[in-house]
Amino acid sequence: MRTLIRPTGFVDSPFGHDGKVARLAGGLLWFSAVELIGLDEDGKRISTELCCVEGIEERFDEEMHALWQRITTARVPFQLGERTIRLDQPQVIGIINATPDSFSDGGQHEDVDAACFAGADMVRAGAAILDVGGESTRPGAMTVWEGDEIERVKPIIERLVRGGNAVSVDTRKAAVMEAALGAGAHLVNDVSALTWDERSLQVVADAGVPVVLMHAQGDPQTMQENPRYEDVLVDVYLWLEARIEAAVAGGIDREKIIVDPGIGFGKTVAHNLELMNGLALFHGLGCPILLGASRKRMIGALSNEAEADQRLGGSLALALKAAEQGAQIIRVHDVPETVQALRVWRGLKDQALTPKV
Repeated sequence: MRTLIRPTGFVDSPFGHDGKVARLAGGLLWFSAVELIGLDEDGKRISTELCCVEGIEERFDEEMHALWQRITTARVPFQLGERTIRLDQPQVIGIINATPDSFSDGGQHEDVDAACFAGADMVRAGAAILDVGGESTRPGAMTVWEGDEIERVKPIIERLVRGGNAVSVDTRKAAVMEAALGAGAHLVNDVSALTWDERSLQVVADAGVPVVLMHAQGDPQTMQENPRYEDVLVDVYLWLEARIEAAVAGGIDREKIIVDPGIGFGKTVAHNLELMNGLALFHGLGCPILLGASRKRMIGALSNEAEADQRLGGSLALALKAAEQGAQIIRVHDVPETVQALRVWRGLKDQALTPKV
């Protein structure tokens, strides 16, 4: 049997609560309670208990103390080219899809100039990182030949890097990773968590760059046909845990791993909502959390089937929900609006953390 820990009972400020709250991942959040999720030998949930933080460590064995350390220890900043990305507050990644068929902005950034102008606008608006992708992974999307994908992303990455930007490549393919890293990309974002291409793990390990490991059930062509989980929150946690272990065993520094629960990738609306509600559980993996829910179909499903370009309000709601649970990186299409929302959120936190005289 083992136990997972989900931080909850968040408070605005730790002042006056000595010993009663704990700081989440070195960030701007403090929590006063935890949900202890007991699992059997097969990883199935067998118990759930809500406990106060006060005195909780007295109940921990060595394994639980190690888990507690992963939850509360500050995440190490990333150095991406000229830019230092701090992880003690939410950061925004701007999406640049150099594709004709992405679900929301397909065709808008195929031209190199258009993509780079869009990237510059995102950075001016406050994006910390630009994520460039050349293959749509929306439900039903077909696989793109790696040569075409390289042709789409490489010139954009080269120009954005020359401009001093922190740039990520969104790809499943080792050859595309190599080309993008050769063009100066600083980070790899793989929706398959380095499982789609047998060479990809070694490429990332050799490059020594940070990597996003995202959970997905199935591939884009089939993932939304009939997604099933016994317990989606626990199942995704354990799968990501296994992928982290595989990545570390393959030579990737654990401090350079980011996890993404994969909202919309082989999940129903109910699955997505459960993951959002339980997002803080993933801090137990000891890695920064990336949330990519911008303009996703779940928003349309909850708002009279609003089209992708009419999902800003829902995207902001999910971004703030992620921030309230300590997610360090928010991946979005609508950078100015998301940055503004997070700045207001940060203002509220700063005021709460200002000592009262």
